[in-house]
Amino acid sequence: MKTVLILGGTTEARQLAARLAARGDLDITLSLAGRTENPVAQPVPVRTGGFGGAQGLADWLAGHKTDLLIDATHPYAARISANAAEASRIAGVPILALRRPGWEPVDGDRWTLVDDAEAAVDALGEEPRRVFLALGRQEVAAFERAHQHGYVIRSVDPIEPPLGVPDATYILARGPFREADERALLEAQKIDVIVAKNSGGQATYGKIAAARQLGIEVILFRRPQLPEVLSAPDVTAMAEMVDHFVAPAEKRGV
Repeated sequence: MKTVLILGGTTEARQLAARLAARGDLDITLSLAGRTENPVAQPVPVRTGGFGGAQGLADWLAGHKTDLLIDATHPYAARISANAAEASRIAGVPILALRRPGWEPVDGDRWTLVDDAEAAVDALGEEPRRVFLALGRQEVAAFERAHQHGYVIRSVDPIEPPLGVPDATYILARGPFREADERALLEAQKIDVIVAKNSGGQATYGKIAAARQLGIEVILFRRPQLPEVLSAPDVTAMAEMVDHFVAPAEKRGV
């Protein structure tokens, strides 16, 4: 039985874990960083918390006699992905990555691309605007220096402490989000501009499509540079890659 560690925190990681667990021939552990206060139920045993960098992860892989490491973290978890690639090298454990493709602009999109939250604040400009922040707790603090804007902030977990601005509305919600509902939200809140990450996938694309229909500007974080490792774009393709990985053992009757 092969031992597999999945670095997760995404919907795809949960789906992949369930799919691989159904095989019955893999010993799977799903690792979560622990940043979400109330994560959804997972289909396999879960490990929560960091490893202590690349060396700590490498030690864990060796100590648990891990046969395969799968990086299925969020597209913007660049540090974790870098540590995973380095830990794979140190421990001599093969690594695969589930890399969800980013969104591509189409006719009617009004996108402004930025590198990070600080650049997004600058891109908002000086004139007061109604801003929809579809970001996590780690990014929203940067917007405190632009207190002239009104903010609608949607996150999975509460923003603690609240943003130090005079006009902020908080929405707690977990995707997926339908385009029709996103359009209704943008219209009701009189949003002028959206700030978000280019997360890719369909679960959060509704706001992008709704913004296009309404002519609303979208300020998007560029994708970070990730290590070059063997990767797949979706759960089905990744499951097929794992099939190839375990096939030799099956042919030997191990």
